[in-house]
Amino acid sequence: MNDVAKVIHLHESDFESRPRPIARPWPQRSAREPVTSLTDRLAESAEPRSVGDMVRGAVAGGIRDAARFARRRVTGDYSVDEFGLDAHLVESVILPTLRPLSQLWFRVEVNGIENIPASGGALVVSNHAGVVALDGLMLQLAVHDHHPANRMLRLLAADLVFETPVVGGLARKAGHTLACPADAERLLRSGQVAGVFPEGFKGVGKPYAARYKLQRFGRGGFVSAAVKTGVPIIPCSIVGSEEIYPKLADIAPLARLLGLPYFPVTPTFPHLGPLGLLPLPSKWTIEFGEPISTGEYSAEAADDPMTMFDVTDQVRETIQQTLYKLLNKRRNPFTG
Repeated sequence: MNDVAKVIHLHESDFESRPRPIARPWPQRSAREPVTSLTDRLAESAEPRSVGDMVRGAVAGGIRDAARFARRRVTGDYSVDEFGLDAHLVESVILPTLRPLSQLWFRVEVNGIENIPASGGALVVSNHAGVVALDGLMLQLAVHDHHPANRMLRLLAADLVFETPVVGGLARKAGHTLACPADAERLLRSGQVAGVFPEGFKGVGKPYAARYKLQRFGRGGFVSAAVKTGVPIIPCSIVGSEEIYPKLADIAPLARLLGLPYFPVTPTFPHLGPLGLLPLPSKWTIEFGEPISTGEYSAEAADDPMTMFDVTDQVRETIQQTLYKLLNKRRNPFTG
């Protein structure tokens, strides 16, 4: 009788008397023990991958992805919308570049993403901090990666962003536009999710001693845009951004010379040079609050300063109270 027949005609008593095998990380069989199942066959042939194999696989995958990306760029197989959004570049280059910073360095936790609608326009309003506006980038990534529909957040940014070489071009390609009522209304009417930081440079450049204390929200232009287009306002609170570059002082003469709103002095910058540009690894939380409806307001209400001030104050207070709540739950800025 050949080996195959022996396997098929195993005696029942033989099978029952066989001791239960001891679990091992990898199968260790004798030369005479038959392979009795597909699972065993797969395990028998499986070998642990070496670090070299994994590195070679990652490099090969990266080369294939780069080749596909280059082919689409050369052939023009991508589109750009009226604001300059290059969705192919965003999803292939910009967001993948940001993910390690978000996931490994800041370890961003996202709550309340279900408050952003699955479709249609919405206006996300957030606090702004951190000396360098990394919170805008982390916010865009959070909306895209955590929302079930992978929605693209279109930030309304200051003129300085688009006047800065390289940065301005990338901002346009990432889908962002000027923080002006006309552009905001066009985005919202077209069903986009727009994002705004009403504190502006007053928020992002405030001293560390004033951390998590919201600055003035301007004249409520963002509320007017939401009311005119009838979209909900989503309050957003970000904790962790204040600690990345703690601003201890401001060299105002140098800021004026360079045409900047401020020139910060932090624990590591400028005396550590380029090394001082590395953000501190604080633990971030981004929380989206319940939508504030604008449907009950008439179109005329958008031109009423007192009504707009009341809604603006409601949004600001919601964000501030959520910041206090998140800070009370946080044990340590760097561990959460």
